[in-house]
Amino acid sequence: VQLQASGGGLVQAGGSLRLSCTASGDTDSGYDIGWLRQTPGKEREVVAAIARNDDTTYYRASVKGRFTTSSDNAKNTVYLQMNSLTPDDTAVYYCASGPPGTAEIGTRSDYDYWGQGTQVTVSS
Repeated sequence: VQLQASGGGLVQAGGSLRLSCTASGDTDSGYDIGWLRQTPGKEREVVAAIARNDDTTYYRASVKGRFTTSSDNAKNTVYLQMNSLTPDDTAVYYCASGPPGTAEIGTRSDYDYWGQGTQVTVSS
């Protein structure tokens, strides 16, 4: 599976961005998609994930209620809608895929395939 992430940019605090992650290759295989982010000097953390078999979603506590991940299976694309952004959300965001079950319990090491990162910068 190859993943292509896009949609990052610069936004003011309180604003919104939508990231996209488009999959190509072996997309018929069941896989979960996670959204992870990383800032300099910190470990990459999972912020949201979606189980592709039933579209169940999972969120990190700090983004719950502000971020929403969803999928468009016809387009092999997963989205991360980010609202009410704060400067603490500034990071490089990655999408990654993993086997079924990864969305619910996976840490960053459980994801097998990664897209390139996209920078999200939130100004105060």
